[in-house]
Amino acid sequence: MTVYWRPGCPYCVGLRLRLRLARVPYRKVNIWRDPEAAAFVRGVADGNETVPTVVVGDGPAMVNPSLRRVRETARA
Repeated sequence: MTVYWRPGCPYCVGLRLRLRLARVPYRKVNIWRDPEAAAFVRGVADGNETVPTVVVGDGPAMVNPSLRRVRETARA
């Protein structure tokens, strides 16, 4: 699972905290430090850098998902 995030994003902080508390492993990618990651997020978020954006395995990107949605996708 990959979580695309940026500094100062309260939604990113919230999701990452909930993932840690739920002991869900993930890889984080800062879109402000990785231009390719920023381009990917813009590509799945209608041209916006909306974060958090989460990708589980080879599945579709989820823009600003809930912990429930992330966990359900991870289980599937």
